[in-house]
Order: sequence, then C-alpha cells, then structure tokens
Amino acid sequence: MTKKKVYAIAAGHKPGIYDNWAEAEKQVKGFAGARFKGFTDRAEAERWLVDPQYRQATANKTRSSETETAPPVPRDGEIHIYSDGGCRNNPGPGGYGAILIIDGREQELSGGFRRTTNNRMELMGCIVALRALPLRDRPITVHSDSSYVVNGISKGWAKGWRQKGWIKSDKQPAVNPDLWGELLELIDGLDISFQWVRGHAGHPLNERCDQLAVAASKEHNPPEDTGYPGS
Repeated sequence: MTKKKVYAIAAGHKPGIYDNWAEAEKQVKGFAGARFKGFTDRAEAERWLVDPQYRQATANKTRSSETETAPPVPRDGEIHIYSDGGCRNNPGPGGYGAILIIDGREQELSGGFRRTTNNRMELMGCIVALRALPLRDRPITVHSDSSYVVNGISKGWAKGWRQKGWIKSDKQPAVNPDLWGELLELIDGLDISFQWVRGHAGHPLNERCDQLAVAASKEHNPPEDTGYPGS
C-alpha cells in the first residue's frame, strides 16, 4: 500500500506542511519561485522545511513516482532554534517565544516580563533556548527575524562592544549589555550560526514563536525584567 504523501512548501503563498496536494497546490499556484517537495515521512518533510542545507542537498535528487528518499544530511544531527520576542508599546509588557528542535522533536519555551523592550525579548528568546540545550557538540542554527540579534552576532558587533567595555563605535554605551554578555557566553565554543528570517511572512515556526511571545506578554502578574533600567 502506498504511503500517504505530505507536501512541504518552503516558498509559496503560505509556507508550511500540507496533508494533500489540493491544499498544497493553492499555495504554489501563481507564486513565482515556488519551492515545494512531497514526502511520505512527515518528520523528513519538517526537516526539509526548516533546514536550507538539507533542502539544497535534495534539490537535484532523482525522484521515483511513488517516493522521494533524501540523501544524508550535510550537517548530521543539526539542532535548530526558532525565536521571536516583542512587547506592547515598547517599552511595555513583553514576552518571548522559542522552539528548540532536536532530532525532529520540538520543545516550546516562553516567558514574559512586566516592563521591557522588543530587543530585550528578541535576545531572551535566543538565550532561553540556548540555556535549555541538552547537547553542545552538534551544529546549531538559530533562526530569528531580528536583524538586531542576527547582525549583533554574525557581524561581530556584540564581541566588539564587549571588548571595548560595552562601548559602541560611536562612543555611546551599548544597550542591553547584560543579555548580550550572556548570549556571547552561551555560544562560546559552539558550532553555531544565526540566520535571519522574514517575520510575519507565513513561516509556521516563526509564526508559532510569535504566538508564544504574544501570549507570554499577556500573562497575569509577570516578573520584573531586572536588567531593564526602566523596570
């Protein structure tokens, strides 16, 4: 008996996993540059969706009419972290959400504070996920829609600020040195990369992190963000 297929759409009107072609076709029809693939294994489809390197490795794979078998993953056992954060009014009540994906299993993490900022919550999402890591010997990709976070690490800004006593190139104090300092400590020695994703563009995991962050920002009687001067 042929296994039922699911369809992973990486680029389409609404990216995600679809259980039938009729629904999947609606997301790619008329979409320039649509990218999608059918699978008989849902876990494999989810990995293809979140991992660009895995997606590229399968791009030229010859497919049979019934099944699509992927080649070995280029970065074996890679861990993926999706993170988002924000607050109302900025500063104001805020929250963060993160999803830690290890061997296809997802762990959701979230929390909120009484008064904080958007950028602090973007940082907290990454920090909390990295704190929860049970393994530190695998490659890790952090997916965030915050250019503040991604550029701060990828372009070496945060390391530069720390080396200069948390002073920026314009001679002004760096903001959020407490969180940047912890993030730098957490990633020290890791095989880790930070990848920017477009927010509110329909990516299911980014959207889920946003939902977690919003819900956390509305929690009753949240704690103070003691690192924020205005708390």
